[in-house]
Amino acid sequence: MSPLPVSPADIEKAIRNVPDFPKPGIQFKDITPVLADARLFLGAIDLLTLGIEPGSIDAVVGIDARGFIFASAAAVRLRAGFVPVRKKGKLPYQTHEQDFELEYGSATVAMHVDALKPGSRVLLVDDLLATGGTAAAAATLVQKLGAHIREIVFLIELSFLKGREKLPGHPIRSLVTY
Repeated sequence: MSPLPVSPADIEKAIRNVPDFPKPGIQFKDITPVLADARLFLGAIDLLTLGIEPGSIDAVVGIDARGFIFASAAAVRLRAGFVPVRKKGKLPYQTHEQDFELEYGSATVAMHVDALKPGSRVLLVDDLLATGGTAAAAATLVQKLGAHIREIVFLIELSFLKGREKLPGHPIRSLVTY
């Protein structure tokens, strides 16, 4: 556990709001101040893995790209493997792919065909839940491989975008909600 307890409110205070990035009208939630503070970063990992015993998860699946930061640290904490879900064309081996809709257009994510064994117990991790398309696509890939999602966790959730609606039937937890 962290040397000093960290609360979601501590993490929220450190998240920087950057207006009009990457385009006008977007209020970007910058997590780099959380990552730069060892106490907050470790505390975030503690909170993301809260209630999950080491050894009870076979793999932590992280979503490209900032989700990798939290998922890989959570995997170490939980003594589990780390599995990346990447953008199409970024993985070197055979993949399953899943398309999803964005606000303006579509995208595709991929996972290696042998990344998870059937029946594997999975924690799915990302930094941000917005519209839910990316997380839903990642969850679909996990399920295509016959694995079971124990929980989906996010550092931040933008609740006004209703991303949870695209993840029915999955336990979801977010540390900071806007």
